[in-house]
Amino acid sequence: MSKLRIKIDQRMDELQAMMESNMHLEKPILVAMQIESVSKFWSVLSEEDRDYIHGCQFALEEKEEWNV
Repeated sequence: MSKLRIKIDQRMDELQAMMESNMHLEKPILVAMQIESVSKFWSVLSEEDRDYIHGCQFALEEKEEWNV
């Protein structure tokens, strides 16, 4: 696995942990920063990762609880 893929996977895992703990409701700036740190790799992200990020952005913007 490439170093880039490892870095992306680690950042996606961190984002998932944040969302599952509903951190976006209490610390939205931290979650937005994490989304940004992953989104900069948009061109190499999988379709699944892109969809997940879109869902995270929606939950963050709408202040929706994360129940996935």
